[in-house]
Amino acid sequence: MSTNRTAFLDMLAWSEIGPALLAESDNGYNVLVGSTPVHPLLFHSYACHPNVLDVQLDSTAAGRYQTLHHWAGAYMTLLGLRDFGPASQDAIALQQIKECRALPLIDSGHLAPAIAACAHIWASLPGNTYNQRTNSLANLQAAYVAAGGTLA
Repeated sequence: MSTNRTAFLDMLAWSEIGPALLAESDNGYNVLVGSTPVHPLLFHSYACHPNVLDVQLDSTAAGRYQTLHHWAGAYMTLLGLRDFGPASQDAIALQQIKECRALPLIDSGHLAPAIAACAHIWASLPGNTYNQRTNSLANLQAAYVAAGGTLA
């Protein structure tokens, strides 16, 4: 996988999970929605998506990229994945990014348009319609560059 793609995935995890919770977990791969660094909610098996509903947030998001259960199942079938482990979560996120037509943008270092293209999937990205907290483009760019990504 290219350095820019890896940096984009790391930036997404930083955005969705946050650095403190990434450190308190298996690099975010076992995090349930609703987790905080003070109260991490973790799952302990990568056999399948945990499908734990957070009633308050009305969400089953889980893993490093906070994938919803219904999407995880569909992508696992599409991609022939056998589990919800780290490699599978990365593959699902990359497929979602590909479907947003953002991979060429990422590969060429055009971060802002890549983020905009993916904002409808990840609630922490600016420009989404989820009415949740978002991270600024400047902070996302800093996380991306810190992860080794290069900008055009």
